[in-house]
Amino acid sequence: MSSTVEQADPQTPGKGHTVTITVNNKAVEVTGPRVTGLQIKEAAIAQGVQIEPDFQLSQELPSGETRIVGDTDVVTVNKNSVFTAVAGDDNS
Repeated sequence: MSSTVEQADPQTPGKGHTVTITVNNKAVEVTGPRVTGLQIKEAAIAQGVQIEPDFQLSQELPSGETRIVGDTDVVTVNKNSVFTAVAGDDNS
C-alpha cells in the first residue's frame, strides 16, 4: 500500500486556478490556492500595485488579527484573502 503525500510546489506555474485576492486594497489575481508570500508580491507588482519585492507582507485574518507572511511561506488563498504590503522600515 503506497501512501501519497500532497507536496505543494508553489513554484510550478500552471498549477491550480486563478484566485482574486486583495493586496493594499487592490484586486490581484494569483494562481492558487497555494502561493508563497513572494509570489503574492510579484503578482501584485506585475498588476500595478505600488509595492517593492522587499516589502513586508501580512495577511489580515478573519479574526481581525494579522499574520506576517514571509517570502517562502506558503499560504492558502481564496477570494476573501486580504494582504497588506509595507516597506520594512514602516512601523505603522
